[in-house]
Amino acid sequence: MSLLAARHALAALRRRAGSAAGARGERAGEAVRMWWARRAPSFVRSRVPARSAASGANSGQPSSESRADSKYRETVLLPRSRFPAQLPGRLQPEAEVEIQQKCGFSELYSWQRQRKTKNEFCLHDGPPYANGDPHVGHALNKILKDITNRFYMMRGYKVHYVPGWDCHGLPIELKALSELKEAQNLSPLEIRRQAKEFAERAIEKQKSAFIRWGIMADWTNCYHTFDGKYEAKQLSVFHKMYDKGYIYQDYKPVFWSPSANTALAEAELEYNQQHVSRSVYIKFPLLKSPPKLASVIAGSPTVSLLIWTTQPWTIPANQAICYMPDSDYSIVKCANTGEWYVLAANRVESTAAILDTQFEVISMCKGVDLENGSCAHPTIPGRVSPFLPANHVTMTKGTGLVHTAPAHGMEDYSVASHHQLPMDCLVDEDGCFTEAAGPELHNKAVLEEGNEAVIQMLQAAKNLLKEEKCVHSYPYDWRTKKPVIIRASKQWFVNTADIKATAQELLKKVKFIPASAVNRMLEMLDRRTYWCISRQKSWGVPIPVFYHKTTGESLINSEIIENVIKIVEQHGSDAWWKLPVEQLLPKKVGSHNVLDYVQGQDVLDIWFDSGTSWAHVLEGADQKADLYLEGKDQLGGWFQSSLLTSVATRKKAPYKTLVVHGFTLGEKGEKMSKSIGNVVDPDIVINGGQDHTKEPPYGADVLRWWVAESNVFTEVLIGPAVLSAAKDDINKLRNTLRFMLGNIAGFNPDTDSIPISEMYVVDQYMLHLLQDYANKVTEAYKEYDYSKVIRLLQAFHTRDLSNFYFSIIKDRLYCEEEKDPKRRSCQTALAEALDVVVRSFAPILPHLAEEVFQYLPYKKESECVFRSGWITTSSVWKKPGLEEVVEAACAMRDSFLGSIAGKNALEHEVVIVIEPGLLFELMEALQSEESSSVSQLNEIMMASQTTLLSELPIEMATDEKIIKGTFLINLEGGDIREESSYKVIVLPAAKAKCLRCRKYTADSLLSLCPRCTEVIAGKWSA
Repeated sequence: MSLLAARHALAALRRRAGSAAGARGERAGEAVRMWWARRAPSFVRSRVPARSAASGANSGQPSSESRADSKYRETVLLPRSRFPAQLPGRLQPEAEVEIQQKCGFSELYSWQRQRKTKNEFCLHDGPPYANGDPHVGHALNKILKDITNRFYMMRGYKVHYVPGWDCHGLPIELKALSELKEAQNLSPLEIRRQAKEFAERAIEKQKSAFIRWGIMADWTNCYHTFDGKYEAKQLSVFHKMYDKGYIYQDYKPVFWSPSANTALAEAELEYNQQHVSRSVYIKFPLLKSPPKLASVIAGSPTVSLLIWTTQPWTIPANQAICYMPDSDYSIVKCANTGEWYVLAANRVESTAAILDTQFEVISMCKGVDLENGSCAHPTIPGRVSPFLPANHVTMTKGTGLVHTAPAHGMEDYSVASHHQLPMDCLVDEDGCFTEAAGPELHNKAVLEEGNEAVIQMLQAAKNLLKEEKCVHSYPYDWRTKKPVIIRASKQWFVNTADIKATAQELLKKVKFIPASAVNRMLEMLDRRTYWCISRQKSWGVPIPVFYHKTTGESLINSEIIENVIKIVEQHGSDAWWKLPVEQLLPKKVGSHNVLDYVQGQDVLDIWFDSGTSWAHVLEGADQKADLYLEGKDQLGGWFQSSLLTSVATRKKAPYKTLVVHGFTLGEKGEKMSKSIGNVVDPDIVINGGQDHTKEPPYGADVLRWWVAESNVFTEVLIGPAVLSAAKDDINKLRNTLRFMLGNIAGFNPDTDSIPISEMYVVDQYMLHLLQDYANKVTEAYKEYDYSKVIRLLQAFHTRDLSNFYFSIIKDRLYCEEEKDPKRRSCQTALAEALDVVVRSFAPILPHLAEEVFQYLPYKKESECVFRSGWITTSSVWKKPGLEEVVEAACAMRDSFLGSIAGKNALEHEVVIVIEPGLLFELMEALQSEESSSVSQLNEIMMASQTTLLSELPIEMATDEKIIKGTFLINLEGGDIREESSYKVIVLPAAKAKCLRCRKYTADSLLSLCPRCTEVIAGKWSA
């Protein structure tokens, strides 16, 4: 595009700025010399001091200037608003409660559900556990969900969000029983009653906190996993999975909690990285030489296989020694004893060092060469342990030979199943050795004295080579915080092996935020071969199975399950323990006598409880949520159990998007602990502690700001310094809002707004920036990147509004006539900016947003922010060339202000010299006159007067400071590019300070400038 075409594009800007001065670029030296001649006398004119030496101090009376200044103060239109800059002390939380009541927070969810709209957004609430007081983890999760819901609601979506609670399980049962003095002999029904009452109390506490945090929901319509209808839906999912063959009963090793006497699933574990085990190196004496090694071993002294284990208590259950078929193994001679040992070739040196000896390699072989060999059990005479190939053998630690106890290891169980080895479990439900383990071990706890007893037995048999402490990661019961064991028992399982391939494919179609979380969840799914869903407790949903009183044979089929579902839906799951077996079983159960059977006592895993919530909560034929949003622990928990149950029953994922957030930590990155004293209580954050100087009341919006500004996709830090900084950030925002509210006093957008074509260029520029800001904020919300929303908000309200726009427009706002179009232009932009900014942070700070709406000087369509929609901008706000005009002027302004750092800009005049061209025409759009104190260009420059020239005066004094710069004009997407140079000359102001506007544009100290004289003419008598 040509320069001429660019000039045509700027013609509209020139018209809005005032009548153009013609082809200013053609002016020659004569006009410049005339200007300089007019300006020159000011250099020699003696400057009038701001205050005469004779006045003031000696007389003790105010100067005539001071009296005059006070005289005009009432004519200045300063901001007027009752909106407080901040709410100290208790005022903040009290104001929030009042706003919730006044603005109908409790009715908002129901109101938006009644709207007629086809767009619906469903966020399915992962149920928090009903076993304690609300904490900052709850706050992080619930506030993230609420920000999301409020955003979609404001954009016109009908939000579907039903809060829920996970109400069954061991933690609740244990806490409920801990409140009783005698809880040992309670019946299942008594335990269930105590547990339900405890859960109900916890739910009420948590619900009250969630409401206080401003969480939008219908709090009279929540879901609870102990509701009969919910339990019936859960059993319906169980029924479908059973019919499809995914649920079965088997005897196999599972994670077992001795402290809770129940089986556990992987998701119920937490790993203690500092667990200390008693690891041992032991020898299994060779009993039968492998045929391929017979010639090597023949005639040798004692030969043994070396084994290393961190669980000595499992040695009595040993049934085999496993090796890796393709790995290299060595037969070595011990320098200390002369005995021969077999171990992995790459473990020879490290093992010798640990045993404080040296090994001489006698021979090498492959693992497969150990086939058909066997050894003697190290503590049980007469028991033989065969050598078996296995792929789970690791060469990174130990000896490359693995002791195999089928009752106490998942891989061990697989090997035993393949080779039909015995799987006897010698450990009972309390984690103690059974009678079958022998008198030396009977009734001893395997993790304590039982471990010691086995080590003593190894030592007595002279098969213990070394014992040492081993610090490593070890699974703990996440409820009791005690170590677990792996123990074989008869349980109910979900065969995830047949589901996970489909689940993994479907998971790849789900959107993950952050994207890296999908790989973690796929890996977790890949490792999960089965899911143990039975628990040996009373507080839960019963597994609908019956057992024969004599044989123990299980009885379960579709007809039985359907009958139980009907009973549970009508009476709740307590009926399983209340009703006699003849009412629970259908009248006809084939050839079976109903009275020969008894109800099973196992309940379903709580991950199965919550994992079937989609079946009860999600609406429509699709029953698919737009979003699940939970902590990263749910990648192996609720996200996974929901996926598995949904895929098993209907071959689809129950969600479209998964948002995964981190955990809360102290502000130094440490875990929260009462002993450290860094636990943050949300209630204290909002209402303050006993000593408000140490724990001030911040209100809920500070808590919400903390959530939004944090990078929630990593660990989220919180503490006094973090909260104090959040409060300061909100107060800065309040100051920005207060300025806008104060300066639109007396303004009504419906009647006083100026058409955009007639607005000041800088005001149009602000609308241009507003549209860009609104678009970026909206996109950030869509991506659930609320910390980006905060960053955009802070940059816009501090940099673009406070530091730039507000500093420029104060003169126009305060000193122009109240209804002057120039002032109305500014107010039009401010009203739009206020509306956009408030709506942009409303999902994050709902209390502040509604508070601002209460102070608007004009009526809105709705007095509630959330009932009046999302940000509305206009496409006409974006104008070609607008950025170039203002940013070019700002570049020159920055040159000017940089040269007078720390000084008052109004005490100076600015001369801008630009050669004829596109940049000159851009500036001409802001100032049609040669010199002006009231032009748009001068307003941006913030000087008392600005002069725009196309040529530097020849007569200019050589000692005047000339600042040189360039500006690259880039229009029409790069079609127009022109780099132009400019010069800025800074001069002392030539006139006196106006007593009203403070610009140096008055003829004397006691008079007003022409602009102010005109404004107050007829309204003020001097």
